[in-house]
Amino acid sequence: MPEQRRIGYRWHLRTLMARRNLWKTTELMPLLRSRGINLSESQVYRLVTGTPERIPARTFAALCDILDCSPNELFEPFVEMTAAATASAPSRPEDIGVVAGKPIAQRIRLIPDEQHRPEEPDE
Repeated sequence: MPEQRRIGYRWHLRTLMARRNLWKTTELMPLLRSRGINLSESQVYRLVTGTPERIPARTFAALCDILDCSPNELFEPFVEMTAAATASAPSRPEDIGVVAGKPIAQRIRLIPDEQHRPEEPDE
């Protein structure tokens, strides 16, 4: 089964804020505003506590300036390999010969071949 590359990322805004002694989201608002970024309290809260799917480049640059960090410190991409789903896998048990009420496995009894039968010890 072929592998599929999945891209993820870690958002380190809260950690970097703590290193700069910024503990509340409201402390970040005036710093953003002084750089021309006007976000509401709820927008800043989501930016700090969540992982944003989209962020404007100016906001990203302002955060790097405020926190005195590089983009790599704020945003850490990573690759995780996962097995790709196969499109040809059967969706119903009947497609591979499984019938309700009929077991797949059956009991068998092995009978050794006469030529290969182990010798019995003499008594």
